[in-house]
Amino acid sequence: MAIKLYYSPLACSLADHIALHETGQEFERERVDLKSKRTESGRDYNSVTTKGYVPALVLETGETLTENIAVLDWIASRHPKLGIAGPLGRTRVLEALTYVSTELHRSFLPMWHSENTEEKAKASETITNRLAFFSDGLKTDYLFGDRPSVADFYLFVMLLWAERFQILVPTSLVQLRDRIRARPAVQAAMSAEGLL
Repeated sequence: MAIKLYYSPLACSLADHIALHETGQEFERERVDLKSKRTESGRDYNSVTTKGYVPALVLETGETLTENIAVLDWIASRHPKLGIAGPLGRTRVLEALTYVSTELHRSFLPMWHSENTEEKAKASETITNRLAFFSDGLKTDYLFGDRPSVADFYLFVMLLWAERFQILVPTSLVQLRDRIRARPAVQAAMSAEGLL
């Protein structure tokens, strides 16, 4: 049984979709309508995960993983080229993933769910300020060197969201976004999700 990713287009599950393509391993995928909680095959998504949101990754064993940090960590653990080496390697990747999840991803909530322009303007400013953490430390092509990690892919999705909502992004992160977008695995995932 192949692993199977449940995703929704342009949701944070795009990071997992990209990471799976980067591994080169075979996997299945199924689109989820987050409003109706139905998969494209008509299945009740709540039967996959009662959390009702993406990603969900069903492993070869039949077990289901949820939460972006956990899924991306599992992929990097199985495919070390998507992590970083060294005694603190995994910890540094988890540190970056956690920052993306708790400080950036969460900050986008008003952009997706609020009609209040003042709230959106405040969120936009917060996101720009929080992106500076990555731009100030970016000295290489990717967050941790000359090849991307799963943390780059999660950050990439946040950069796509910033582009969508016309949020000011530091130049170095615009360049990072464009560098990641040009990767074949990213093109494959975005094409599969109807984003190209």
